[in-house]
Amino acid sequence: MANEIVSRMFGDVLAKRVALVTGGDSGIGAACAKALAAAGADVAITYLHDADGANETAEAVRALGRRALALRSDAREETAVEALFGQVEQELGTVDILVTSAGINTYGIEIAKLTLEQWENMLRTDLTGTFLATRRGIKAMREQKKKGTVIAISSIHAEIVRSGSSAYAAAKAGVKHYIETLALEVAGDGITVNAIAPGMILTPMNKTAEDWWIVRKAKSEFIPLGRPGEPEEVANVAVFLASPAGDYFTASTLTIDGGLSKMVALGA
Repeated sequence: MANEIVSRMFGDVLAKRVALVTGGDSGIGAACAKALAAAGADVAITYLHDADGANETAEAVRALGRRALALRSDAREETAVEALFGQVEQELGTVDILVTSAGINTYGIEIAKLTLEQWENMLRTDLTGTFLATRRGIKAMREQKKKGTVIAISSIHAEIVRSGSSAYAAAKAGVKHYIETLALEVAGDGITVNAIAPGMILTPMNKTAEDWWIVRKAKSEFIPLGRPGEPEEVANVAVFLASPAGDYFTASTLTIDGGLSKMVALGA
């Protein structure tokens, strides 16, 4: 149903374009891949562990009549990212829509107990992974003189912190400022660069809320719209940014959280 809505709203506006979605095996990444395909794009997705989920996403893209690739790649490793883009370019063409969705969630560990390994893994996955993919992507767009779209999946926790999320908040805050800087550097090349900052979305990263209605109900009390978001709702924003309707957006963060981030003064 969600992809039918995208097709009706956007048609084949992304036809002849090639998208790469990192972390497309589940959640927001999978939803973005399907929505971009519904709007006409061929789509490559990456996964690290969940091959079955990645293949399901690729099959859904093919069912929409688009070409698809599901490729294992480690977002943290420079050589893996270089090899990934090379394979996508060989089989689908130059990537001109890049969505960096690969990432890990907060550990829920206070700073005094956080290990250096945990800290570095979070930053390397969520921040360095964004850097490696976008750096390689914009190089190819510039070489091919292609108008392009870069979209990073960030979080409301780039600005709204919570106990136990120091590494995650630092990584996402880094993504926000990195994306803004990149946007300024490539604006003259016709490449737009933005971030999407979701709040509580029903994905495997929020598995307890996804699986247990009572957890959803309790957490939804803090959301003005009264419910969590769906991955497809985030994906709709990605399609908008990649379409001509989003051409004048760059260096921006689009928050999609049902108003949650505006509730921080409760109890003040």
